[in-house]
Amino acid sequence: MFDTKIAIVLRNNLASWQKLNVTAFLMSGLAGQNREIIGEAYKDRAGNLYHPLSIQPIIVLSAEGETLSAIHRRSLERGIISSLFIEEMFATGHDAANRAVFAEYAPDDAKVVGIAIRAEKKIVDKITKGATMHQ
Repeated sequence: MFDTKIAIVLRNNLASWQKLNVTAFLMSGLAGQNREIIGEAYKDRAGNLYHPLSIQPIIVLSAEGETLSAIHRRSLERGIISSLFIEEMFATGHDAANRAVFAEYAPDDAKVVGIAIRAEKKIVDKITKGATMHQ
């Protein structure tokens, strides 16, 4: 049904609140740059309106730190722009601070805790190789 695939990969040793936080931030990045994945507003029987959601399923995967770094590297090698969350962002409290701490790291030393990508299905499968379904 879709030519593309959305995958979010989380580092497997995060606390539950961190997994949820990172997933929300990463998906907001994808939605912000891919407006076409957002559908129409929802309306219940009583006529109340709700925000639109993604029209496309989202797969959430899990990986160890080394595998997550490899996924990050493979996305860069293929020119796929991703949403990325690094460990140091947990200690910040707002967007400007997130971007400031993010800018202190290069791909080879970033402690990636989550990445979200959207690309052709086969490319996403190749990039996320080694990750498993999140449990």
